[in-house]
Amino acid sequence: MSTRDHECFPAGRATSWLHRRLGSAVTVSYAAAVLLPGPGMWLRHPHPLLPAGALTVSALPTLLGLVLFAAGLQVPLGAAGGLLRRPRALLAGLFLRLAIPLLTIPVVAFLLRQTPDTDGGTGLVTAMAVIVAMPVAAGATVWAGNGRGDQPTMVGIVLGSTLLSPFTVPLVLGTLGPLLTTGDGHALIGGHSGPQGGSALSAVVLPCAAGLLCRLLLPGSWVARAMTVVVPASLAGSLTLTYLNASGALGSFFARPRPLLLGAALAAAGLVCLLSFGAGHGIARLLRLDAPSATSFTLACGMNNSSAGAVVLTVALPDKPHLLMPVLAYGLFQKTAANRVVRMRASR
Repeated sequence: MSTRDHECFPAGRATSWLHRRLGSAVTVSYAAAVLLPGPGMWLRHPHPLLPAGALTVSALPTLLGLVLFAAGLQVPLGAAGGLLRRPRALLAGLFLRLAIPLLTIPVVAFLLRQTPDTDGGTGLVTAMAVIVAMPVAAGATVWAGNGRGDQPTMVGIVLGSTLLSPFTVPLVLGTLGPLLTTGDGHALIGGHSGPQGGSALSAVVLPCAAGLLCRLLLPGSWVARAMTVVVPASLAGSLTLTYLNASGALGSFFARPRPLLLGAALAAAGLVCLLSFGAGHGIARLLRLDAPSATSFTLACGMNNSSAGAVVLTVALPDKPHLLMPVLAYGLFQKTAANRVVRMRASR
């Protein structure tokens, strides 16, 4: 089924319309979290489906799984062989995913060392370390598609960074441990095999692998029909995830306003986002990647799975809800930067 045929379906037309206005849709998600945070706060917690809690469902991992399943389903497997024959973008992207946290977080820690907030400076360092240590966000595949990027390159970096995350996340957090408070460092590194291990392996790797298997094993007509449902559902799920994370961060802030912390969170998140996207753009030019590969490479370097980072911080440090503020700020900045990358690509 071609793209033109896909757009003949009502869901396809709605998805195409939303893709062209994705930046505005993200802004609406943040506005909804400000005006109506209650449903988002409720959905962030697991809820029993059977009596006595025998079976519970949680919106966050469910939505993450949906987004990643759709990403795997949309991978053009026939073009994946080309990625293996020219793996520069993939290998460089995976290397930068490990290098960027080690280069950016010490800069943030140095700038925040003199903060007058009693726990804001160290807390921001902890939150930013978790965010940039996360694998590439599955939503980056959506932005790569909007910017006519190379989808095999993008999905390869998403899968590679996710598969390596059980090793790279503890390595990054352990290396940055001296910049964190003792309690935060122990809680994050010690709890990695629990919440983050589950998030990386079950809520990220398995859904994406399931999408790839469906793409590989099912007849092409079945895959095309499934995409008319799964793709718009995953886009809605991505926006819902944005709303849920924003509700958690803003709920804590409005309960106890701290303007200084808000300003520091915006500054730290903006700086790390600028350095990450800038590094991706600079290395892509240095490697002389073609335009589609360069677009995917730049997006992969700047877009982290902030939803997974929010889960890690919430579970490992439940007594510090203010740490979700830089997660929210980074999510906003990375989507804004991704929208700019997409628009620049479209204008060319």
